[in-house]
Amino acid sequence: MLEYLSMPVEEAIAAAAKATNNWGRWGADDVRGTLNNITPEDKVAAAQLVRKGVSFSLAQTFDRWGPQTGEYNRTNPVHTMLLSGSDWRKAVWPHGFSGADDVVFMPLQCSTQWDGLGHIYDHGVGWQGRAAEDISTSAGDLVTGIERVAGDFVSRGVLLDVGRVYGENGELPDGFAITEEHVRGTIEAQGPTSEVRKGDIVLVRTGQLTRARRDGWGLYAGGPAPGMSFSTVTWLRENDVAGIATDTWGFEVRPNEWPDGYQPMHQVVIPHMGLYIGEIWDFEALGDDCAEDGVYELFLTAGPIPITGGVGAPVNPVAVK
Repeated sequence: MLEYLSMPVEEAIAAAAKATNNWGRWGADDVRGTLNNITPEDKVAAAQLVRKGVSFSLAQTFDRWGPQTGEYNRTNPVHTMLLSGSDWRKAVWPHGFSGADDVVFMPLQCSTQWDGLGHIYDHGVGWQGRAAEDISTSAGDLVTGIERVAGDFVSRGVLLDVGRVYGENGELPDGFAITEEHVRGTIEAQGPTSEVRKGDIVLVRTGQLTRARRDGWGLYAGGPAPGMSFSTVTWLRENDVAGIATDTWGFEVRPNEWPDGYQPMHQVVIPHMGLYIGEIWDFEALGDDCAEDGVYELFLTAGPIPITGGVGAPVNPVAVK
């Protein structure tokens, strides 16, 4: 609700957390959060959306040319060959057998990824009111690790191409706050296939990734960006979405809507609502296809790599129409 923005940031976070809180909704021991909104029937219905047999990877590439700058302890992937084609003469295997092998080192949230429920705390408290130190230790997230829900990200996906509806040449400017009014306006402009339902995974295209690829990454990782307004927290809770993903580094608008704020929306929707946030997703090819055929709903499978104890994880989301 817009009145949040008239409050000091601490007061707004507390009020929004209270209004959208899902603790205990799915039992005292729940570790799945808003993924509980997806039913088996929802998955069956989502599969029926496949009409053309066309699929789209929504993943940005994982390589050393990626968006990270080293800020926030995040670097781009380091990919090294353990065996390459030039090593075939050294092979000790029989009958000419040889091959290649490789290894990668990377932060789990350096490219297309999901934020897990153990990623953010509010005053030392995480999902279901658990103390932060009881959730994650040096061994990882022992309670809500991303591996516990790796197979659950299957549902109806809905693309809200806010960039195409409100932006110039399909791109929103940095600092553009996407409000509930913009969300509703996008749904109205796109038509009935973009109506958001309980259990959906909402895909919000701003066009920032398009600009970064054209002009260079620049401050994409952690700098100014279009994104969700804090005022949309109520809309997300009322619509009971299972997850939401954007083509930006940090999901919410940057600079944040308070001069003294830092990612306040994360502080509400992850530990209190139990909502999964996807970041650095690629909606370019999908957006073009949806604009061409006028269909914005799709079958989505977006399981993260089941890193034991991960507070987030890389993902190759696949949309099928």
